[in-house]
Amino acid sequence: MKQPANRIANTHQATPGVEGYIFDGADGSQMAFWTCQETAASAEHVHDYDEYMLVVEGCYTLLMDGQRVPVKAGEEYVIPRGVPHAGEVLAGTRTIHAFGGHRADRTGE
Repeated sequence: MKQPANRIANTHQATPGVEGYIFDGADGSQMAFWTCQETAASAEHVHDYDEYMLVVEGCYTLLMDGQRVPVKAGEEYVIPRGVPHAGEVLAGTRTIHAFGGHRADRTGE
């Protein structure tokens, strides 16, 4: 799955130090597989589609409505469309995300 043709362009990464790969659904949805190489934070952003995330390893802390929501290995979370959110991630964290729309472009696109 970690093929160069599927690698997410750095300009489409919301978090520094993240390596990601994206796959497209026939309806325009996408799935992303991310590995965080360093402890980092993502800036607040919003999507016009729902986002589902599953933490495979490590911990990703969502920041929403002034709340800190730690999502640990084996846990999942749904971020509804239109909800502003940011995050903090620990080095070594791996996540899988499903987006109800187009989230990222590949390197070279």
